Amino acid sequence: MRMLLADQGQEWKENVVPFDVWMKGDLKATCVFGQLPKFEDGNFTLYQSNAILRYLARAHGLYGKDDKQAALIDMMNDSCEDLRLKYVRMIYQDYENGKAKYIEDLPGDLSKFEKILSDNKGGFLVGDQISYADYHLLDLLLIHQVLSPGCVDSFPALKSYAERLSARPKIKAFLESDAHKSRPINGNGKQ
Repeated sequence: MRMLLADQGQEWKENVVPFDVWMKGDLKATCVFGQLPKFEDGNFTLYQSNAILRYLARAHGLYGKDDKQAALIDMMNDSCEDLRLKYVRMIYQDYENGKAKYIEDLPGDLSKFEKILSDNKGGFLVGDQISYADYHLLDLLLIHQVLSPGCVDSFPALKSYAERLSARPKIKAFLESDAHKSRPINGNGKQ
């Protein structure tokens, strides 16, 4: 979400909830599904990361050129979410015992995105314009490169894609910002 907003030139105010505050449960009880993030646009409130991404995609023209592209973008985002869920499970539930196996299996997951990017000559997951799913994949690639440096080195299309998107001026400025650099990747500090 942050990269999407930054790349689209949007300003936002973020309230980061410390892990210990979240674990107390008071804030959790106020959230519709008992989880964050919470997104507010004026008096409009959304929960659920992917609903927020789709809302922002529609608002900023990041949902493809037609319904078929939109469906393909949703499919790509769902595939990104599948990988994110595996990552989150390992980080929060099985880090000590599962990290090595997760990294061992990671090429199997990354190879699917490598093929998609290699096959699509438009430079993005779908078509020739950036979509909300591209921001999701970029975020995943960057956090996986912290977890396992060099994990994209044997995937030239993925590596080039991450480098190219990270070099977009507004994304680059965001990634180099103190606000981004100072925030932990995961709430439990593991990465």
